[in-house]
Amino acid sequence: MTTFTEKLHPGYAQEMMLKGEPLFEGQSPFQNVKFFDTERNGRVMALDDIVQITTRDHAAYSEMLTHLPILEHGKVKSVLIVGGGDIAIAAEALKHASVAEVVMAEIDPVVVEKAKEFFPEINRKAVKDKRLDIQIVDAFEYLGRPESKEHFDLVIADRPDPVGPAEILFADDFYKRIRAALKPGGFAVFQTGVPFYQPEEMTDTLKQMGRIFGTCGTYLSVVPTYIGGFMALTWVSVGGAVLGDARKAKKVAAAFTASKIKTDYYTPDIHWASFALPAWIARLVPKKRK
Repeated sequence: MTTFTEKLHPGYAQEMMLKGEPLFEGQSPFQNVKFFDTERNGRVMALDDIVQITTRDHAAYSEMLTHLPILEHGKVKSVLIVGGGDIAIAAEALKHASVAEVVMAEIDPVVVEKAKEFFPEINRKAVKDKRLDIQIVDAFEYLGRPESKEHFDLVIADRPDPVGPAEILFADDFYKRIRAALKPGGFAVFQTGVPFYQPEEMTDTLKQMGRIFGTCGTYLSVVPTYIGGFMALTWVSVGGAVLGDARKAKKVAAAFTASKIKTDYYTPDIHWASFALPAWIARLVPKKRK
């Protein structure tokens, strides 16, 4: 039986048994792109042989990067997604009737077109939604445009690991452009790796964000395909707003119920529980300077 092996973390690999022949494999201008069905994880997209999304567990990632900040903010109208070529995060954001605009700045047209073809159960409605504006563009360049300044209530950085063309998405200038693109009171959220295998990514990013934004923090999700247990999702804000404010619990629960959004991972209880860090992860959070 054909298998796919991912070797993201030194000294560790995961193997998936494929179901049938691969759906697509090709070289885009930026990376190797693969789509295939598996016996246990559903349909998968891998970029440069690193798993990006599976139909079986994507909700633990895409729902927590969207519903949590949208519901806690309470007034999100405009969303920018950095990357997100599989359109899963855009699909979750567009489930909120209050959201008037979702801009997706994705550099790789092959990923977008093939995701439309192979992930219709995830993104079919989003692709047809007039509120979605897919821009095939370098997100760093897009964020530097004058029309991006103070335009977004929420920025979601669905970026891969900091290698190759994605390296710029981890630099100070990238975060400064995000800060400039946020409205006062706005949030940005990022994936910052799996602390079990990538502790320095979470720690270093929090230090960096603390310098640039001042207000930042981390919450957690568990995405089985992202091997290592907990995945760190890090947030920043403009104007001192805070995510994880339990005083908003009743309001968030009421808003979620009223939205009638169906989820596979997110619930209001998970919302608040995700901010509880195990002791070993809490030790990775840089201490605040007095």
